[in-house]
Amino acid sequence: MDLKTASALRRLRLVSGPEAISFLLLLVASVLKRTTEFNAVPALGAIHGFLFVVYVLFWADAWNRAKWTLKTAAFYFLMSVLPTGGFFAERRLRREAEDAVISSRARAEGAEGAVSA
Repeated sequence: MDLKTASALRRLRLVSGPEAISFLLLLVASVLKRTTEFNAVPALGAIHGFLFVVYVLFWADAWNRAKWTLKTAAFYFLMSVLPTGGFFAERRLRREAEDAVISSRARAEGAEGAVSA
């Protein structure tokens, strides 16, 4: 993977946590709306909707750049629609992005070594 792919994975990882938190807050607000007079659903719904759209855009970019299989792409999309899925996606994406950076640096060092020799 190149650094642009690692950046796409990092962007997706960075939005997955806030998207999951906003989803959980929206669920809590929905319960509170029905049990109390407190109604934060419109505000939290707008925030979550925005973060979900950003997640889907970053997911599509990461799928394109990382050349994921359909199974991998479906996994990351499924993680966006499960209440705590964003946290699991974030952990897995962190590992994937770190591996991409390490392999990119190794290739760059190997190319420099080949030119020097």
